[in-house]
Amino acid sequence: MCGIIGYIGKQEAAPLGLKALKMLEYRGYDSCGIATISENKLNVKKDAGRIEHVDNKLHLRNMPGKIGIGHTRWSTHGAPTAENAHPHLDCTGNIAVVHNGVIENYTAFKKLLEDEGHKFVSETDSEIIAHLIEKFYKGNLEEAVLMALAGVEGAYGLAAIHKNEDKIVVARKSSPIIIGVGDDEMFISSDASAILEHTKKVVYLNDGEVATVTKNGFCVRGMDNKAIEKEINEITWTLRQIEKGGFKHFMLKEIFEQPESLENAMRGRVKDRVKITANIDVNKISRIVILACGTSWHSALIGKYMMEGIAGIQTDVDYASEFRYRDVVLDEKTLVIAISQSGETADTLAAVRAAKGKAKTLGIINVVGSTIAREVDAGIYLHAGPEIGVASTKAFTSQVSALFILALYIRQEKGMRIENYILDEMRDIPGKAKETLEKNSEVLAIAKKFADSRNFLYLGRGVNFPVALEGALKLKEISYIHAEGYPAAEMKHGPIALIDENMPVVFVVDRNHIYDKVLSNMEEVKARKGIIITVTPDDSPEIKRLSDYLIKVPKTIDMLSPIINIIPLQLLAYHIADLKGLDPDRPRNLAKAVSVE
Repeated sequence: MCGIIGYIGKQEAAPLGLKALKMLEYRGYDSCGIATISENKLNVKKDAGRIEHVDNKLHLRNMPGKIGIGHTRWSTHGAPTAENAHPHLDCTGNIAVVHNGVIENYTAFKKLLEDEGHKFVSETDSEIIAHLIEKFYKGNLEEAVLMALAGVEGAYGLAAIHKNEDKIVVARKSSPIIIGVGDDEMFISSDASAILEHTKKVVYLNDGEVATVTKNGFCVRGMDNKAIEKEINEITWTLRQIEKGGFKHFMLKEIFEQPESLENAMRGRVKDRVKITANIDVNKISRIVILACGTSWHSALIGKYMMEGIAGIQTDVDYASEFRYRDVVLDEKTLVIAISQSGETADTLAAVRAAKGKAKTLGIINVVGSTIAREVDAGIYLHAGPEIGVASTKAFTSQVSALFILALYIRQEKGMRIENYILDEMRDIPGKAKETLEKNSEVLAIAKKFADSRNFLYLGRGVNFPVALEGALKLKEISYIHAEGYPAAEMKHGPIALIDENMPVVFVVDRNHIYDKVLSNMEEVKARKGIIITVTPDDSPEIKRLSDYLIKVPKTIDMLSPIINIIPLQLLAYHIADLKGLDPDRPRNLAKAVSVE
């Protein structure tokens, strides 16, 4: 959500910043803008709309200056308008600020500043930062930023420039900011993908850190103005990994990357024994709490089945957004697992911080160096590569894979036996995912039948109930079709009233101990003329009789079946969105990394 870019160096800042902002489009936004400094003059252009349209209208790329900051906004306070777009200016027009996050006490500050004569032109909370910097500015931008932020409550990742200073000042609290280190040039971004074309050397700011960036380097201080030594990190993935590679959309590319991402998730971890580097004393764990949001919450639900069924440990799953507002009982025997693709999800980060000190914390994260990855006691990286599509696909299956590996590891370290066939099935999963992707044309044909449907129902039981939830979420996210996921047995407790000859019902059916019960649920739908689409490894006459459309997938063990069964549902959502003329990479109102509460 929201993107920040900054540049200072030997190149023209605006065209470089414009290209970088386009790399951040996948995060979600509704307006954009750029500010540059040229000959001690501050140039600002911004508007609501797509970057391409704003550039065509205002000619952003032609703005002069070798210092600049840019922003893509996802609306929180105020509608998408030119006035509410970033960068924001102070009263004098000398200071420009871009900001990600939410300032919780902005109304109090706004009244104070208005009483002092400051004039506001937007409805945003972000604009107060520019005016606070103006209030404290005495010729040194860094000092003014430190003083301005001293009383600010909330979350921020920000960059500020002053027309008379050859520097960019950046600050971070609960919203990511990184500094890219180049040769006589420096880069600022909220996401490494935006600057990867120019440098792989980055510095990650921690909460409460403020950096002054010039073309020759940077210095970092804490809010107490004391200098902080920072390590320069090397990004390991390449620009090619975030290009479409011949696919129409990033989402489709990432669906088809799942055999590789699953292989990466288990590389070095699944051999004759299970190996993870996370420092966990499993014999001291009597309870697990998994925290997540959105798609990651669905993988967490699958993880509950794994931790209880494989590791034998009581496991609870919490929405991270609700966790810290309850009187949660934690102790030193509790392992809190936080799942987040980006490692920056604001609710999940806050929940981790609430748990720290009370319980051991472990992160399952995709983005190396992200905030949650740095704050947990131990972690498992997914190594899925960059996920650009807003609707998560390969990160979801990698999360499920990581949870399975973790459950096996705990079982192993507790001295319980792991059957060889289980490890064999784990190693076979990437190949079975590839085989499942060969059903793409079949799924496309089904999508063509139902692209105009207004409602869908997704049903599953056991470990595949979360798959039904995730399948419904994917369809909602990118096609804007109303869809609900339910445990199949719950259908008769309400949703069955919706079923008629116009209702497509997707069943996820595995050949396990509750197979016959799911068949009974299918009979109930069939009796009410519902249209049944079945994802299953089974092609028995009974399944064929009950299914109007059948997608046969490779069989695997029950606990791993969600990884295989979700792939056709990802494809179904993608193709329906594409057939409707929608952009699945940029669904409306959504952001890739939700960095505000």
